[in-house]
Amino acid sequence: MSFSILKKIGDEQKKKAVVDVRSGDTVKVTQRIKEGDKSRLQVFEGVVIRADRKESHTARITVRKIASGVGVEKSFLLHSPLVEKIEVVKRSKVRRNNLSYLRERSGKSARLSATEFDRAAVNDVAVEEESAEEVKAEASEEAPKAEDAAKAEAPKEEPKAEEPAKEEPKAEEKAE
Repeated sequence: MSFSILKKIGDEQKKKAVVDVRSGDTVKVTQRIKEGDKSRLQVFEGVVIRADRKESHTARITVRKIASGVGVEKSFLLHSPLVEKIEVVKRSKVRRNNLSYLRERSGKSARLSATEFDRAAVNDVAVEEESAEEVKAEASEEAPKAEDAAKAEAPKEEPKAEEPAKEEPKAEEKAE
């Protein structure tokens, strides 16, 4: 199979807009859990210790939290239909993508220094989806306008062909 065909299939599986999640962020991941016939939503809150392949349809984050004194890690595929929502709660300053050193630390030594960020703007994915739809709608509206403009320009080109005829009398005036 061609790589372009695989890429096209992968791009079709991607969600329209995903929250920009980085390592060091504290996130709330809402996941759909199926139990028999029923399904429910479960929230997993923790620190993102790894963010892989952001541009790919296999983009994944690994989230770590401490539950009853035991470290628990869970990986989430960002474009999975089972992941309902990802919300960034806190953003921290980190200097690497893989924070595996947090596994050996506990207590105060496991803390990350927080940085200020616009929480509403980062978590507002619906606005990005609407703006993407508006851009597509504007592009589709501009396409007929461009065709109309091309048609309007076509008659203007015809009088230009007649201009050399006007130049002939000017040449006669110069001859007199």
